Amino acid sequence: MKKSNASEGPSASELISQRIVELGDWRGKTLGRMRKLIKAADPDVVEEWKWMGTPVWSHDGILCTGESYKQVVKLTFAKGAALKDPAQLFNSSLDGNTRRAIDIREGEDVDASAFKALIRQAVALNTSAKSKPAKKAKR
Repeated sequence: MKKSNASEGPSASELISQRIVELGDWRGKTLGRMRKLIKAADPDVVEEWKWMGTPVWSHDGILCTGESYKQVVKLTFAKGAALKDPAQLFNSSLDGNTRRAIDIREGEDVDASAFKALIRQAVALNTSAKSKPAKKAKR
């Protein structure tokens, strides 16, 4: 299997920046703002571009994705069901056992400190899961 060369095309960060510009409306501004909050909450976050054009922010595993639709910008937290959300930012995908999402509509504002707290919790959860030894299979 051929290894991909990072210099063959734009980086994930460049692709995310392009997406923000291409949206050109409130969705681009919203996605850009949330991206800045993610980076402020976790300076070591890794930006990725997956699934044919989805911005993804990771730290020892996926923290959240940032999708843009006609009516909403959706930030889906991969392990959102395990996070404490006292500010009740999660307002979508509430029935699942794993993921939770924040749907942001035009004109809505997300509490920056509460959002950054969710990001920090997601980082801590991913980091703690990585440091735990693998369970041994029962015989």
